[in-house]
Amino acid sequence: MKQLGFLQNKQILVLGLGATGLSCARFLTKQGLAFVINDSRQNPPGKQQLSKLKPQVQLITGRWDATAIAKADLIIASPGVDVNLPEIQQPRKAGSELIGDVELYCQVLQQQTSATKLIAVTGSNGKSTVVSLLAHMAGSCNINAELAGNIGVPVLDIVDQHFDFVILELSSFQLETMHSLKAQAATVLNISDDHLDRHNTLEHYSAIKHTIYNNAKVQVFNRQQLIAQPQEIAANAISFGLDAAENGHFGIANINGKRFLCFADLPLIECDNLPLVGRHNQENCLAALALGYASGWPLAAMAQALGSFEGLEHRCKQVPSSDGIVWVNDSKATNIGATIAAIEGLANAQQQLILIAGGDGKGADFNELKPVLNQRVDQLITLGQDGAEIGTLKAGSIAVNNLDEAVSVARSLAKTNDIVLLSPACASIDMFENYMQRGELFMTAVREAS
Repeated sequence: MKQLGFLQNKQILVLGLGATGLSCARFLTKQGLAFVINDSRQNPPGKQQLSKLKPQVQLITGRWDATAIAKADLIIASPGVDVNLPEIQQPRKAGSELIGDVELYCQVLQQQTSATKLIAVTGSNGKSTVVSLLAHMAGSCNINAELAGNIGVPVLDIVDQHFDFVILELSSFQLETMHSLKAQAATVLNISDDHLDRHNTLEHYSAIKHTIYNNAKVQVFNRQQLIAQPQEIAANAISFGLDAAENGHFGIANINGKRFLCFADLPLIECDNLPLVGRHNQENCLAALALGYASGWPLAAMAQALGSFEGLEHRCKQVPSSDGIVWVNDSKATNIGATIAAIEGLANAQQQLILIAGGDGKGADFNELKPVLNQRVDQLITLGQDGAEIGTLKAGSIAVNNLDEAVSVARSLAKTNDIVLLSPACASIDMFENYMQRGELFMTAVREAS
C-alpha cells in the first residue's frame, strides 16, 4: 500500500474497538503509523485479535480517556460511538479532525485517484435489502463489485483492492462523520423515527441522512416520501415509487390485470415473481434497479437477477411450519418505520394479521404506530421493555413475558392461512444479544410448536 502523506506526523486515536476498530488498526499498522485505541468498555470485543498486531498497539479501556482525546490530531470513531458525548467533545483540541472509517476510506480513494465508483445507500428501513439486491445483481451482470460499510466487509479492509463499484450501506452514525463522499449514485430510501435517543430530533436525523446526496453524480429518490427527497433535485435525478412512473423513472404498472415493476411504461418483472414478500420489498427492488441504472448497469439483466435473490435473514422471511399458519420473521425491524412497512406490505382482507412487537424503543414516539395497528392489525401481542407502551395503542392487546409465550398465544388466535408477524419496531438489546438472536429464537419456537 502506498504511504499516505496526509496521515503522517499525526497523533491518531481510534475510538471504539470491535470490528470497525480492528479494521482501522489493521489499516494504520500497514501504513506504519503509531496510534492509540480507546474503548469505554472494560473488555471490548476484538481485544484478543488486537494483541496479535505488530507492533503492539496501546489500548485504553474502561472509560473515554480525556488525555488521549486531548492529544489527538485525528480521531477515527466507530459508528457505535456517540461522538457528541461531552467526555469526547470537551477534551478535543482546536483543529483536531473527527471522522469515521468510511470517511477515511473516501479520503484514501481520492488520494489514490481510484477508478472505483461508489453507490451509497441510506434510509431508516430497507438499506440492507437494497444493497444486498445490488450486490446480487452485480454478480449476475458480471460486474466487479463489493458490498461494504454498515454491512459486508469493513471498508478499510478492501482499500488495496480494485473494484469497479463498492456498494456502501451507510447509517446515520457513519454519515455524521463524513464529508468526502462522492458517489456515482446515492439515495435516502425513506425516513422515519429512529435513533432519536442519539440524534434527539427527526429534523437533525433527517439532515444527517440527506448529506449522502452531497456531490452525488446521480440522486436516486423516493418520490412518494417528501422528507426523503433532496432539497434541490438535479435534472438527471431518478425516482422510484409504487405508483406509475414517467419517462426515466421506476414504478409499478398494472398490465392485463397483473402488477409489474416498470421503467416508465417498460415492464421489467411481474411482482408475483419476486422472491421477497410485501409491497415494501417491491419498493426496495425498484430502488435497487434505479441505483443500478444510474450506475450504467444493464436493465434487462438486473431485472432478471431479481427473480433469484433469496432475501436477508430476519427481514420479512417466512418461517417453514406444518400448522397452516403463515409465520413471518421480521426481527430486523428495529424501528417504527420498518414495522409499518411490513404491516402495510402484508396486510390484506383475506387473512387475519397478528403482530408480535416490543423491545427497546430507543426513545421513539410510538403514536406513529397507532393508525396502522388499528386499521391493519387484527391482534397485537407485546413483550419487552417498551411492549406495554405499544400495547396501549390498541384495545385488547395481549402482553407476554417472552417469545415462546408470544408464539403460543399467536397460535391460539390464528386460523389456517392467517399471518403471524414478528416485527418488533424496537431494538432487541433489552432481552436478546441482537436482532439475529431474537429472530432465531422466534423461528425455533415456531418449529418446535408446529
